[in-house]
Amino acid sequence: MGGGNTIHSYEDARRIARRRLPWMVFDYIDGAAGNGVAEARNLAALQGIELQPRVLVDVSRRDLGVQVFDHTGQVPFGISPMGMCNLSAPGADVMLARIAAKHQVPVGVSTVASTALETMIEEAQGHAWFQLYFSGDGSGTAKLVERAKAAGYKTLIMTLDVPEVGRRPRELRRGFKMPFRIGALQFLDFALHPRWSIASLMAGAPDLANFKTPGFTFDRTESRAAANWDFFKRLRDTWDGNLVVKGVTDVDDALRLREEGANAIQVSTHGGRQLDCAPPPILALRRIRDAIGPTFPLFYDTGLRSGEDIVKAYHMGADFVFFGRAMQFAIAAGGRDGLSQMWRLLAEEASLTLAQIGRISLPGKPFLSE
Repeated sequence: MGGGNTIHSYEDARRIARRRLPWMVFDYIDGAAGNGVAEARNLAALQGIELQPRVLVDVSRRDLGVQVFDHTGQVPFGISPMGMCNLSAPGADVMLARIAAKHQVPVGVSTVASTALETMIEEAQGHAWFQLYFSGDGSGTAKLVERAKAAGYKTLIMTLDVPEVGRRPRELRRGFKMPFRIGALQFLDFALHPRWSIASLMAGAPDLANFKTPGFTFDRTESRAAANWDFFKRLRDTWDGNLVVKGVTDVDDALRLREEGANAIQVSTHGGRQLDCAPPPILALRRIRDAIGPTFPLFYDTGLRSGEDIVKAYHMGADFVFFGRAMQFAIAAGGRDGLSQMWRLLAEEASLTLAQIGRISLPGKPFLSE
């Protein structure tokens, strides 16, 4: 990649991806619930966080390594579980798994990944966490838990902020559905983006890989509203590995989840894709940290765009953070090379930010008040 296709920022990756992806795919990745108010408010809240520069501190030896459960990741960020990543480019899921393995950080493997969960944990060399949705009566969910256990997963991410799939008007306008139905608008869309269309045709259309196994079915419109505390207790009893609960912004929910046996909480509003009037999760992160104390593991995603954002999230109380859209846009913009560029960019920005504020590491706790 060179010239106007070099990724110097999240916005560069998004701009190039917007040009290369079909409208339907771009709006699926980029879109949010409602009018995008929740997403915008969270981005504004992130922009409003200040980090105090310091001087005459020896920051020549900075370390980005961060402890995540029982191992140390080489960088302070991982990859959020994202559905149908291969829409970005053929092989995107595997690209993400391999870069996670290289840097020994977790890659979230979505229930609706376009690569089977067994393949993903192998490609990630064990650095994969399986993300689970409750749906229907929970019987399919239980089967996926057992399948993840058999595949060797040690960490389960239970996503709970999708009792029903939020309305995302940009998706609806483009006719985005799973499985895909190609009408006149989609045909024109694909025809005007031949680079993506030809590559996808040659590789085979992205599919819900975890549900190609006999006995496993998925309906995106199926209600997930029946999940309750009794379900969570059964899941906790069934799963003997790490259990991360994703999609939490309420202090009382966080405190009860800790008491009921969650090993970590991931503060998130699903990238602003669920509830347009949701509170900014970056501010909820600080409230939850203050209430839950300094030692309980808190993870964060939603709205992160840069290395400075990484440091801000740690300042607000995160122990580890995850990126979503940034990785998909980077892959759409430049494939494996684009992903590598974005990865280096985020790590370098985080390191430079630490230098500016007189830190040599990210301790995973609010640190500017020390």
